[in-house]
Amino acid sequence: MTARQQWIAWGVILTVFILMLVLLRGILLPFVAAMAIAYLLDPVADRLEARGLSRTLATLLIIALFFAAATALVLVLVPVVQHQLDNFIAHLPRYAAAFRETVLPYLQGIIGRLGIDLNGDVKQAIGSGSGQAMKVLDGLIAGLLGGGAAIFNLLSLLVVTPVVSFYLLRDWDRMVTRIDTFLPLDHAETIREQVRKIDQVLAGFVRGQMLVCLILGGFYAIGLSLAGLQFGLFIGLSAGAISFIPYVGTGLGFLVSIGVALAQFWPDWIWIAVVAGIFALGQFLEGNFITPKLVGDRVGLHPVWIMFGLFAGGALFGFLGMLLAVPVAAVIGVLTRYTLQRYRDSHLFHGGRPPAQP
Repeated sequence: MTARQQWIAWGVILTVFILMLVLLRGILLPFVAAMAIAYLLDPVADRLEARGLSRTLATLLIIALFFAAATALVLVLVPVVQHQLDNFIAHLPRYAAAFRETVLPYLQGIIGRLGIDLNGDVKQAIGSGSGQAMKVLDGLIAGLLGGGAAIFNLLSLLVVTPVVSFYLLRDWDRMVTRIDTFLPLDHAETIREQVRKIDQVLAGFVRGQMLVCLILGGFYAIGLSLAGLQFGLFIGLSAGAISFIPYVGTGLGFLVSIGVALAQFWPDWIWIAVVAGIFALGQFLEGNFITPKLVGDRVGLHPVWIMFGLFAGGALFGFLGMLLAVPVAAVIGVLTRYTLQRYRDSHLFHGGRPPAQP
């Protein structure tokens, strides 16, 4: 088989895979979620198996504990978060009015020197914008919680995902070994090396970043609640949950918290400063201790590349695309680095000159 025929064969396989992904995207969510759970928990199963437990028993124990903990967390947090979310949406017009009456006059005194009038069109825009924001949030929540597709996805996640997770986790090592036997012999070692690098990237980012999100969400939620900020639990958990998007979680959480603090505590600057200090401390701890310890510098995924992958995946495949975004970004990143290295070692880069010796 010539090199050209190999490229054609791999191109056909990749095209068929992408086509199947597009056609079946409506039913893939529970299976992708199950695969992610199995991948995340495989090291735990390996450790229990090394201690003498059978793979089946270790898998059953891990899956039972994982879903029991997830269910308990959902039952405890969802009612509280949903209540705070509903109240937050209902209070948006009041926050906008408080902003107009308290903060806006001070801003007018500063910005008025530039010839900009905040008392006219800007006030009207803020008033109408708050109403529109409430309608958008209401529609978003209704879209997430209602509709046949959402109910089907929820039921499939609750019923199908635990079963598929069990079988994938139980047979994970055997599946990897089986797939390894199908690798083309001429390129098997190269493929194994690239897969090891991809696994290193995913292990460093996915497993580590999940812990980072949990720690930050807990820190922000507890800190804002102790500070007495309204809806502090909801804002803190939301900021932590989306912290896997670089700078977005902390940035949005900070802006929303400061907005609520201004409406709630104005003109008491001390508590507004406390709210800002919570996010400053969280960002300091995350950047200097939490992320270096849990994620480290092995990831090799640029923040811009991660954000692009998440937004592109969400635009193309919705929530399923966001689940697949980081693994796909990791694969593309590793393969791109490998391709560039091969290019730098090739005659296409060096021309007629021999490659430089390392």
